[in-house]
Amino acid sequence: MENLNMAPPGPKGPFSENWLVEAILVTLLCCLPFGVVGIIFAAQVNTKQQAGDMEGAEKSRKEAAKWTKIGFWVGLGCIVLYLLFWLVFGVAILGGAASMNR
Repeated sequence: MENLNMAPPGPKGPFSENWLVEAILVTLLCCLPFGVVGIIFAAQVNTKQQAGDMEGAEKSRKEAAKWTKIGFWVGLGCIVLYLLFWLVFGVAILGGAASMNR
């Protein structure tokens, strides 16, 4: 008798994190260019795993992680510099206004 395996073909190894959610969040909240690169690599992970290319999937996963982390830190740095600029600018304006009232 035949062995009827009704399970769909899937990956031949364990799924690894593909960084897609993180890359999307970085794109929306932090740094658009690096986040898009992270999304591109993250989208390749599952496709390569399902095709049986575990080495390629792991390489894409590492690239997605790298670009997502770069985007996060660059975006965070830009936000901090932006806030610092307005803090210094505000203090300078208030200081100038206070010296004019004397």
